[in-house]
Amino acid sequence: MAAHIKELVLIAVVVVLYTKASTQPMSLPNCTSKCGSVTIPYPFGTTKNCSLDNTFLINCNQMSHVPFFQDEYSDYNISVLNISFDGELRVAWPIASDCYAEMGKLVNETTQDISLTNFHISSTRNKLIAVGCDTFGVLDAYDYREHHYATGCVAYCNKLNDIEANQSCSGIGCCEISIPQGHLLKQVIYGSSTILNNSHKSVYDFNPCGYAFLVENGNYNFKLTDIMSLKKEFPVVLNWAVGNQTCQQAKKNLSNYACKADKSTCHDAETDKSGGYLCRCFDGYRGNPYLHHDGCQGYKGDGKNKGTRCSKRKEITKTISLSVSLSLIALLVAYFAYFALKKRKFMQLKEKFFQQNGGLLLQQQIGRHGGSTEMAKVFTLEELKEATNNFDEGKILGEGGQGTVYKGVLQDKRIVAIKKSKINDPNQIEPFINEVVILSQINHRNVVKLFGCCLETEVPLLVYEFIPNGTVHKHLHDKEKSIKLTWKIRLRIAKETAGVLAYLHSAASTPIIHRDVKSTNILLDCNLIAKVSDFGASRIVPLDHSQINTLVQGTLGYLDPEYLHTSKLTEKSDVYSFGVVLAELLTGKKALSFNKPEVERNLASYFSSSMKEGRFHHILDQNTDEENIKQLKEVAHIAERCLRVMGEDRPTMKEVATELEGILVIVENHRASENLPSEETENLLKTAQSVKNVEDDGIGGSGINSSDPYNLNQISMLLVEDD
Repeated sequence: MAAHIKELVLIAVVVVLYTKASTQPMSLPNCTSKCGSVTIPYPFGTTKNCSLDNTFLINCNQMSHVPFFQDEYSDYNISVLNISFDGELRVAWPIASDCYAEMGKLVNETTQDISLTNFHISSTRNKLIAVGCDTFGVLDAYDYREHHYATGCVAYCNKLNDIEANQSCSGIGCCEISIPQGHLLKQVIYGSSTILNNSHKSVYDFNPCGYAFLVENGNYNFKLTDIMSLKKEFPVVLNWAVGNQTCQQAKKNLSNYACKADKSTCHDAETDKSGGYLCRCFDGYRGNPYLHHDGCQGYKGDGKNKGTRCSKRKEITKTISLSVSLSLIALLVAYFAYFALKKRKFMQLKEKFFQQNGGLLLQQQIGRHGGSTEMAKVFTLEELKEATNNFDEGKILGEGGQGTVYKGVLQDKRIVAIKKSKINDPNQIEPFINEVVILSQINHRNVVKLFGCCLETEVPLLVYEFIPNGTVHKHLHDKEKSIKLTWKIRLRIAKETAGVLAYLHSAASTPIIHRDVKSTNILLDCNLIAKVSDFGASRIVPLDHSQINTLVQGTLGYLDPEYLHTSKLTEKSDVYSFGVVLAELLTGKKALSFNKPEVERNLASYFSSSMKEGRFHHILDQNTDEENIKQLKEVAHIAERCLRVMGEDRPTMKEVATELEGILVIVENHRASENLPSEETENLLKTAQSVKNVEDDGIGGSGINSSDPYNLNQISMLLVEDD
């Protein structure tokens, strides 16, 4: 009975203390702490006098009692759902959509462009979701350094029966993808669009609209009814912090230091590398750490229990002392046993990682395809740590969805790029091994060379030659860098890339389909020579097969429409993707430009339609050379053929490489003739003409292919025309 009474008393004390804590002030005196059902705690406030500064000013709609703020760069009122002292601000953001009439006419489209000045979008707490049966959702994002990031996913289905009730967003009717992580995103542009301009024609009866939206992780569950209509807003998590200084810097000026409560402490904002801090109450205290003096109040007891707490503290101290003594003795006993087993366990762990990361699979695959493990050196972790200064952040070259790339220097002074996966995902083992196996079989000067790999770490590492000049995509779409890409250089890059793909398809020991040809996977060395990279998605084609069935994989904007709809991967899928790259080189436009009108959004479609309508000059990049307009048109016709919808109507990469090489010869000879003295130019033309006469007489023609559209005859005729 006495025990029950003690329990009841204890419960009553806890209730009283909890009530006391829950009635603690959250705002400054004489300031409103609520707007509707949402608490507005200081440093936030509904007026200038009630907030720390304008950064934390929250407006309260007097009619609807809904709190909101309006960023200085945005006209959109952002509704506030919740404010947390942990540095999180939960808001409601609208969806983007595109809706079509029965015959495929676009009737309504909304794209969301939201910029933030004082807060940033949490890259770990939110994701992008697209809903629809003919929809891809795309997100463009910019961080505080004006770096650009983009991601997207495809939602596709043929009929409602394809969609299971309460299924996850796996791509059938709904897809989801993480937003770029590790960056302070200040602006996001997201929207939805039809796949390959199908305009929902085949699914209009049950899905006239596509949707895309940002949402907090775990706050959206896909339902079949969402295909027909979707609510207008979803919760999104933003991060906030005080000022742009660290705690150490802020404490130097106590008058402006925001942690005012006596029992409060300061923490640097973990996600904000540009500065800012948060205040927290000490352990055992709760309340508002930003309010003066008693903002943080204890909840473990009051002064009446001090004696009891002191006696308990002495008992705890004795117990701790005894435990420490016993622990030291046990530690000394275990010390020698630990070091005796350490080496053995370390070797077992390395063996475990070797097998876990596909070491045995790697040996089997290289042996099966006629390669040798000696072709790809197996590095030790110690070697790569030394090369990268223990994977120092300053050595990072770039970060992507699957991993991080570091710059390193090996002991033999070779500069390398080391690709490190972000997570230990068993599903990524096969692509990792696939890339090692394929690159072990490729010997081509325009392919990024694989030096080796490391399998004894928790996540596998790949070691490549270092290519210093970035990607073709970066050069094309950077105004300062694009000027350096003259027409001749662009043509050479196209020729070199086409040569690699022709080699993979026709000259490798077994045919290889790259499957992810795009301008970001073409690197440039110090002489702007092209180097094709990223063979993680590539596939080896058996000699007795012309196609293979696979799960659709690739990059939006470059993806072969025939492969997308049939899942049948052929060499012509690479041809289509290369056609998009060729269109990029000609136009200077991105493969997918979500901010542009729908007709210009997909470069492949826009380029093909412009060529058919005779608007070639209209889409040509201003940095290309108008003097070579004849060759520009020839290359444009090659791109147009590569972009044909049916694979059988496209040329082979061998044909494309041959034609581009012929055009490059013409351009180089044209430039050379301009720099020659008139007498030398005349001699060159006479030589070319004599070759033509020999061919016309049918003598010595075995060295010239009369069906080749870029033989010496045409070169000489072109030189005559130019003069």
